[in-house]
Amino acid sequence: EEIRNAISDILLREYETLHVLGRAAEYKDQETGIHILRVANYARLIAEVIGENEVKLDILFHSSALHDIGKIGIPDRILLKPGPLSDQEFRVMKSHTTNGHGILEQSESSYLLTGAMIALTHHERFDGTGYPMGLAGSEIPLYGRIVCVADVFDALTTKRPYKEPWSLDRAFGQLEERKGDQIDAYLIDAFTENALHVERIYTENRDTSDAPAAEPM
Repeated sequence: EEIRNAISDILLREYETLHVLGRAAEYKDQETGIHILRVANYARLIAEVIGENEVKLDILFHSSALHDIGKIGIPDRILLKPGPLSDQEFRVMKSHTTNGHGILEQSESSYLLTGAMIALTHHERFDGTGYPMGLAGSEIPLYGRIVCVADVFDALTTKRPYKEPWSLDRAFGQLEERKGDQIDAYLIDAFTENALHVERIYTENRDTSDAPAAEPM
């Protein structure tokens, strides 16, 4: 019993460390820890629907908190710019993926190593047009593809320096448009077919500034 309690305490401290690191990146990005919780829960939902076991669900849930840790190294003038980025600025912004991988890769923790992989690959696109490596299809690690869906949906439905939040319906529609092209169709289906669960996650972890703007005519 003492051993089990000690292991439990160690895991709790590791979980806390993961989420503190994740919040550090979000704080710099003028986001909140709520973003981390939404992405983590969306990612866990997708993984659960496609049949991942509890151990893998746990690792994905906590490691996904680190997907944008590399933003710590992005200058504020680029990270917080309210308008479109120039080509040079976008090249700098894209480096948050390799920054994050570099921060996390020298570790023996399965959580940090998974976080490193997610940080590196969550902006890869199914058709090979993503970054930083231009991977395509199954070349992209599964958890990178899963967090891609979760992160894109959350970006669409929340306020950012360059955009107002979209409604859930509009965001679901955008995912459908990108299905099989930029984003894994199988994972989008797993997400959109559980729209009620998605809505519950969104509602329970909603930022008050994320009231959707009026839909375009």
